[in-house]
Amino acid sequence: MIACLDVNAGRVVKGVQFVDLVDAGDPAEVAARHAAAGADEIVFLDITATHEARGTLIETVKRTAQRLFVPFTVGGGIRTLDDAAAVFDAGADKISINSAALARPELIGEIGAKFGAQAVIVAIDARRTGREPEKAEVFVAGGRTATGRRAVEWAREAEDRGAGEILLTSMDADGTRAGFDCGLTAAVSGAVQIPVIASGGAGNAQHFTEVFREGKADAALAASIFHFGIADVRALKEELQREGIPVRLPC
Repeated sequence: MIACLDVNAGRVVKGVQFVDLVDAGDPAEVAARHAAAGADEIVFLDITATHEARGTLIETVKRTAQRLFVPFTVGGGIRTLDDAAAVFDAGADKISINSAALARPELIGEIGAKFGAQAVIVAIDARRTGREPEKAEVFVAGGRTATGRRAVEWAREAEDRGAGEILLTSMDADGTRAGFDCGLTAAVSGAVQIPVIASGGAGNAQHFTEVFREGKADAALAASIFHFGIADVRALKEELQREGIPVRLPC
């Protein structure tokens, strides 16, 4: 169970299908609250860094990392090995790359060779172009730019190039709280051997059960249901445990 912080101008925000952003608080405070509630990991995504052609908000990453005792992933604005090193130095345990990986896929292996494949997550923002999940298209620059690449195909290449995990976001489901895109998740999960994190659409415990069972996800990420108090991490985990899904309950 992973809590995601979409960060814009130093604040946590959340929208629907990547638009109509609403403020959700200070990243360090929000991250600490979710970790204390039982989130297994925290993901911090600087969602405008690529679009604004700037680096990651390092000072904000540092402040957030200092409050955490669970694995911490940071993404957004990481374009080079030096960028990745700066983020690791700021306290990240893993980095997430998206636009830069598509622009120069060699970056995946370069970061993995220095910091270990387990520390490299390739994020894939995908939107369906028809009924078949295998045809979902990859978008970059915070969901602004279509690439013409198919999500399943890109996930395979990312794995071949040394990615340790895939963070798969359904742009169609993002922020809707109507459920994960289990078909898309299953298509990507079935195409790779590395862990796949499902993102986009979480609204209740049943949605998590579905994405683990039907979507074959290894982990599931949510944002708005945690930020705005719609669901409690402990209660969600307890429900998953009753459904036979292996989880780590918070102390």
